[in-house]
Amino acid sequence: MGKFRLSEKDTTKKVSRKVQYKRTKDDDTTQKNELRKRILSRPERKGITGITKRWATNTLLVTALILLVIVVACTLFIVQYYRNYVTSYVSGYANESVTTFFTPYLDASDEVFNQKAKEYIDSFSDESKIEVQVVNRHGEVAVSSSGFAVHEKMEDMDDVLEAAESTTGICKWFGFNENGEHIISVAMVLPKDSNGEFSGAVRFITSMRGIDSQIIGFVLILLVVYIIALFFVSLSGVFFIQTIVTPVRKINDTAKLIAEGNYDVRVESNAKDNDEITELADSINTMISEIAVSDKLKNDFISTVSHELRTPLTAIKGWGEMLKELDGEDREISRRGTEVIINEADRLSKLVEELLDFSRMQNGNMTLRLEKIDVLAELDEAVFVFKERSKRDGIEIRYNAPEIPAPMMGDPNRIKQVFVNILDNAFKYNKQGGLVDVEAIVDDGALTINVSDTGCGIAPEDLPNVKKKFYKANIQVRGSGIGLAVVDEIIKLHNGVFEIASEPEVGTTVTIVLPIEKIEVEPVASLIDEMMVNDNE
Repeated sequence: MGKFRLSEKDTTKKVSRKVQYKRTKDDDTTQKNELRKRILSRPERKGITGITKRWATNTLLVTALILLVIVVACTLFIVQYYRNYVTSYVSGYANESVTTFFTPYLDASDEVFNQKAKEYIDSFSDESKIEVQVVNRHGEVAVSSSGFAVHEKMEDMDDVLEAAESTTGICKWFGFNENGEHIISVAMVLPKDSNGEFSGAVRFITSMRGIDSQIIGFVLILLVVYIIALFFVSLSGVFFIQTIVTPVRKINDTAKLIAEGNYDVRVESNAKDNDEITELADSINTMISEIAVSDKLKNDFISTVSHELRTPLTAIKGWGEMLKELDGEDREISRRGTEVIINEADRLSKLVEELLDFSRMQNGNMTLRLEKIDVLAELDEAVFVFKERSKRDGIEIRYNAPEIPAPMMGDPNRIKQVFVNILDNAFKYNKQGGLVDVEAIVDDGALTINVSDTGCGIAPEDLPNVKKKFYKANIQVRGSGIGLAVVDEIIKLHNGVFEIASEPEVGTTVTIVLPIEKIEVEPVASLIDEMMVNDNE
């Protein structure tokens, strides 16, 4: 028999695939290492950075601008209020009484007009607050309540010029006088003389010095309030931000330790706060616990699978070497060796199939080849397979099922895989002289299958986890620890229920409930009557 040899082209392809796989694996490892290095080597934050900086540049800045706008608006309101008040107060004197008083003297001589102007000023009652100036027909200030001569000409009196051009004959003017003093002036033009010429005007002038001082005082108070408010907003904001930043930094430090592979760390949380940060800390702590458990289960799984692979491989290798040495001399030993190799190969095949099922389950690629099946027929076949093992292991098996079909749409191979896995566990965890009881009940469109054994049972603390992947309650018994996880997934895909009840040193009961099609069962009495009729005929 000739040896099979690879061609040079096939060898090149094989080597190329290996190199490509190695490069892909190396690239993935490099990316993971770079990500881990980037996480662990991030510099420690100093000064105002991160969330604090964003709060300072966003929230605090916006708050400061809003408060500043309020201060400016209040200042403008105060200024306008006082301005309107003073203007209204001064304008109250520019009324018809002024016109009534000066009208008889519009065409009089300058001496008479000046004398009457002095009389009007002497009769003015509010000269302590308001200065009154009377302008004659020549545009000169004839008399002033201040008692000082005013040499200001009409062309320099903007208020009088504007009043002369206005339709109302009154002008309100704000500005500064020649001494730089802030004033408000209300000018009222007298009616024209008989020749239609300018006859004069009266000016009411008041200083805004006191009002400006009050306004400045109010503005200073607003500024102090603004600074105090901004200070307290900043103080409360910094305190609030620290209640967020400090826990987040602790969480970040914990995450770095997790990245280093330390699963014993936990995030400190204050249960009294009961806020989002506390919930996040609790979630991360739960995640760390789950990762630690998963990591332990993964390591146990690798150890278990390695052992499960090594045992049959050792047997196959040992018997193979022995058969090689025998060279066909002892047929009985050759037969036994061949059986061992076949059995161990089947065991390896089953283990590989479990691993493949687990991979499909993890990736969500486990699919069913649905067809109309009889579930009880699949159960019958699985129980029959274990009859021989029952005799070999010294474990009694009882089987009780109704003599009716249990039709449903399902995958026959997967359903049988479920029964074989459950029965295999019932035998593995049982003892010699024990019992495996299989019972099937059909009731109202549902098939209930109970598989009970008298084995070692499962501890209460292990029972909630036995359907989880990698979990093994008894590490002394061979197995990969993923069989029940695969069974649970298959039952769920068939819209069924998979439950386990157990008591240590008493035994375990596995219950499977599958939906089946309702079938019409003819009553026994009618069947007997039909048989009697046939006999009589």
